[in-house]
Amino acid sequence: MLVSEYGMVRHMSEMRKITAFVPAELLAAAQEHTGEGVTETLRRGLEKLTHQAFYDRLRALKGKVKFDVDLDELREDREFDEHGNVL
Repeated sequence: MLVSEYGMVRHMSEMRKITAFVPAELLAAAQEHTGEGVTETLRRGLEKLTHQAFYDRLRALKGKVKFDVDLDELREDREFDEHGNVL
């Protein structure tokens, strides 16, 4: 399993077996959405929470980091088609 913290991907090797009480309808709806079993559905839900926490921290930086980037200068070495797509 991969975990992203501050943009770095790490492999997790330690696994834990858990017992959790969850509403049956909630689990059934989540499994229907994932098309997976209980373990994979719960894993995907936990990964989404972890990713959401990362993006929340990233959004908290909005307006606090200043970039000195000239987009036109960055684009000088690229060719574009008539729709603005990079060739």
